Order: sequence, then C-alpha cells, then structure tokens
Amino acid sequence: MIASLSGTITHVGLDHLVVEVGGVGMRVLVPPQVAAEVRTGQEARLETSLVVREDSLTLFGFLDADTREVFETVQSVSGVGPRLALALVAVLSPAELSRAVHTEDLAALTSVPGIGKKGAQRLVLELVGKLPADLGGGAAPTTTEQSAGGDPSEPAWAPQVRDALEGLGWNTAQATKATRTVVEQHAQDTGPPPELPVLLREALREAAS
Repeated sequence: MIASLSGTITHVGLDHLVVEVGGVGMRVLVPPQVAAEVRTGQEARLETSLVVREDSLTLFGFLDADTREVFETVQSVSGVGPRLALALVAVLSPAELSRAVHTEDLAALTSVPGIGKKGAQRLVLELVGKLPADLGGGAAPTTTEQSAGGDPSEPAWAPQVRDALEGLGWNTAQATKATRTVVEQHAQDTGPPPELPVLLREALREAAS
C-alpha cells in the first residue's frame, strides 16, 4: 500500500494533483481544500490511500493522517465508496464528522452531497465506536493570495470556491449563491482575506443550509 508521497507538484487540478516522485508523475485525487492550498512547483508531502479495483488503481491524497484515516474508515459503511468518502472529508473536518456521529447530528451529515437522511442514519449506526471523539482538525492551512485580473467586484478567491462547490456536486446556481454570500460576509474586511480552506468551509456551510 502507498501510505504517503513526497515530491514536486507538477500540476494542480480542481480535484487532483500530479506529484513527481523519482521521475514518475503520480496522479492523486484530493479534496478541493488541498488543491486550493498548493501550487505548481511546490514540494509537498501527502498522506495517501490507494483504492484498488479490478480495472483501476486510484490514489487519494490528504494533508494529514487524521483525514486519511477518516476517509478510509467511512468506506466501511455500506453504500459509501471512495468518491462519497472524499465528499464527506471535504465538507466536514475529521473533528466535525466525529462529533456529528457521536451526537447523531443528522443535519450535519446530510449537508454532504449524496447523503440523505437514511444514509446519515446508517453512518451514525455503523461508525459509532470507529471514530475517536478527539480527532484533530487537520494540518495548518496556507495563506490565500489575491491575484490581479478578473471581475474587480469579486475577490480572486471566489472562482476557486465556486468551482470547488460544483466539483462536490452542487449545481452552478447553488454554488454561485453560496459563494456570493461568503463574498458579502467579507466585503467589509480591511485586512488580508481568510485562508482559502476557511472560505471553502464557509461556502460549504452556506450551500448546505
């Protein structure tokens, strides 16, 4: 099993990275928060999980071991495959997911695209005792940088947030509305913008409300 990768990031997509390791480019599927935090040319280490199927070998990557462990654990629930597991860890941090399971917070669980009430109940039932209650919140985020160009009335981070929401399953109208709400919430900020992972999480909550 490939448990981690360290190398140079040669490509950053909305939902994947290409990491060059020993002259070989490894394609790794990641949550949008991870793709938002890294840059081409950057040296990075990813905690990884290899999903083996009859016709494919797929690597999933995360910035911390807690998220990887949760990603693997939730796949023990019937009906939860790697794509839905990826959406779960994208919308909810390890600590938030663990808390939702332990408190039977179905509203938090159904905020994830693809999970309805019955699916949330199944998650609670099958994950009790499997997720520790003291999971951390993940790796420290990097700082968001504003870039020139684009719509001057819209922050440079807004298209990334909107695209991430669409990649997780919300339609364009829902993603646009949630992103616009977050933009309005920070319109009066005078200092640097929050880190992109923070903005993504705020938009995810808006989209799920």
